[in-house]
Formats: sequence, structure tokens, C-alpha cells
Amino acid sequence: MKKKVLLMGKSGSGKTSMRSIIFANYIARDTRRLGATIDVEHSHVRFLGNLVLNLWDCGGQDTFMENYFTSQRDNIFRNVEVLIYVFDVESRELEKDMHYYQSCLEAILQNSPDAKVFCLVHKMDLVQEDQRDLIFKEREEDLKRLSRPLA
Repeated sequence: MKKKVLLMGKSGSGKTSMRSIIFANYIARDTRRLGATIDVEHSHVRFLGNLVLNLWDCGGQDTFMENYFTSQRDNIFRNVEVLIYVFDVESRELEKDMHYYQSCLEAILQNSPDAKVFCLVHKMDLVQEDQRDLIFKEREEDLKRLSRPLA
């Protein structure tokens, strides 16, 4: 049984690092040597016995993101079981992040309406400890509001 999983988010948000830690047993400091993902990296990961995850790690540079929503839309967003969208909590371009996230949601609703969507707010360890709860709650509220069509 093969399930397509999209890993998306802006460049530098930590998608490939998370994939490497979770599925390739990297330790956090080893991820520093990972380079930027060019277009889409495909990998198959056996998970929980007979389940095979068909991971699509999508590069987050603006050019690639725009292509995913236009010329590659059907190929990228068709037959998706799970979308994992990664946000960098320290991003200085929150509006652009949210715009790309909404574009992903629209493409998912159109091409894979039954897909599950997960948002990860990454790099929370870089936020001052006394600010973490507040910042997380703000992001959570924004994402819930933007995600309403799927809720």
C-alpha cells in the first residue's frame, strides 16, 4: 500500500531536515550540511510494516513554488493522501508564507479533496522560552482561519 505525502513550505523552513531526522535517522546537527532541495526529491519509506510512504519533498524557492501551482499543479497535487506544510517560526515573510499555504490548500481541494493536511511550526526552539506559547497560539489562530475550507 503506497501513500503520497507532500512535504511543502518556503525555502529554508526545514522540510528536508525534518524528513532526514524522521525517516533517515539523522541527528539534528547533521542536517546543517543538507543543501537546498531543487524542484522535487522523491523517496519511498517503508512505515509501520506494509505501508510505503511516497514522499515528495518539494523545494521551496519562489520559482519552484510558482511552478507547482501552475504548470505542475496536476502532477504535484493529484492523489495526495497527506500534505505536511512546514512554517519557519522565524520567517520574515509571514504574508508570503500564508499566501503559499493558501495556494496549496486550493490545489489540494481541487485535486485531492480527501487529503489530510498538517501544519508544522518549525524552529520553535529558536524563540525565547517565555514567548513560545504566545507565538504558537498566534500562528495556530492564523492557520485555523486560513484552513477553514478544509475544517
